[in-house]
Amino acid sequence: MPRPLRLHVPGAFYHVTLRGNHRQNIFFKPADRDLFNEIAAEVIERFTTRLHAYCLMTNHVHLLIQVGEVPLGRLMLRIAGRYARAIQRQLHTTGHLFEKRYHPVIVDADEYLLELLRYIHLNPLRARMVDAAEAYRWSSHHAYLGTRTEPWVTTDFALSMFHSNRAQAVAAYDRFVGECPDVHSPLNECNVNDRRILGSDEFAGKLLGDAWQAKSRKTLHELMDDAAHKFSISHESLLSPSRQRHLSKARAWVAYEAISLRIASLSQVARLLQRDESSLRAAIQRYFPR
Repeated sequence: MPRPLRLHVPGAFYHVTLRGNHRQNIFFKPADRDLFNEIAAEVIERFTTRLHAYCLMTNHVHLLIQVGEVPLGRLMLRIAGRYARAIQRQLHTTGHLFEKRYHPVIVDADEYLLELLRYIHLNPLRARMVDAAEAYRWSSHHAYLGTRTEPWVTTDFALSMFHSNRAQAVAAYDRFVGECPDVHSPLNECNVNDRRILGSDEFAGKLLGDAWQAKSRKTLHELMDDAAHKFSISHESLLSPSRQRHLSKARAWVAYEAISLRIASLSQVARLLQRDESSLRAAIQRYFPR
């Protein structure tokens, strides 16, 4: 099955996780984290993007990004690519520094922004690296407290959700982070119909319109029943080695519906129908090109 499509929505908030390949370290000395921040700051400014929070751990990074017109993928390619090349030169090595794909989740900011902010800034505590968020140098927590100036981090938006007065907002934020050091990840609450989204079905529908559809509760076997009825064929013929046109179209329909409704992957359909993935993909393109 093709990997899940990236969701690009200008103005949307994304929680992004970028991990070291095989979960290996990506930072080896303090200057490496400085370099990552310098690169991120340049890219964010260049593409008119907002970074609302970050935390640089040892083998992974958390970012809370609000994109503009430039898709998130281009931003992450610039940041990760430039940093990886610099570290490879430093270590005199080659190969992948990061996992091939960063992990993005689109976020309902009204509902989850503050929880995510706290979760990101408390990562070092959960990892038992420090005893307090302010004791960890490599996060935007200090920018929110006002103890460090980082103009490339946008703090006004989240702080305004606490109070219109900045001083009172900072105090409220500090209490909010300190009152729950063992907070669980809000990412565990991702939409059950679409794990790319942290938000309700209503949020997903408003955000993506016709581009979003809730995952069907139908099983792959029930989809085969539908195909048998729709094309007036039997289950046995669907699973047969026959390449007759109407059977090829029925199998393509099963695969197309399974992927569109997020019931199963192309590889899962291919295994069930005892077909080759490439032939199923070609049949989908032939009979259901949209």
